[in-house]
Amino acid sequence: MIKKIAVAFLAVVLLSGCSASRGKYGDNNQHIAEFEKTIGDRVFFKLDSSDLTSDAQSTLTRQAEWLKDHKLFNMTVEGHCDERGTREYNIALGERRANAVKDFLAGHGISAERIETISYGKERPAVIGDNEEAWSQNRRGVTVLK
Repeated sequence: MIKKIAVAFLAVVLLSGCSASRGKYGDNNQHIAEFEKTIGDRVFFKLDSSDLTSDAQSTLTRQAEWLKDHKLFNMTVEGHCDERGTREYNIALGERRANAVKDFLAGHGISAERIETISYGKERPAVIGDNEEAWSQNRRGVTVLK
């Protein structure tokens, strides 16, 4: 009898954990996937720059509109760089890139309290390669919802 109660209790605990990714908007994972694929979770920068291109501004405008409708999501903006340059230089550049994204979103109505920033510099490349095609994909700012 005690064994049956213990098994039932364990089943309840396990099943309650399955709903952990559901929030006010239903399945948070579904909304995050929508944001990443439909809205776009990243913007790209030119070499040695933290200036937002017109393409980046367009993506960030879509992000801001989506985030206005999904107020319970907070985010971390990651700043990334390509492999060239020193670690210290790229950490500082990644920080400027993350802050450029944060400032744009805040300027378009998203509370700065919802936005954290972090710089990974060149430590987390999206694409491995020693050419401009790879480097251009690594010079980025990524908005990660949480």
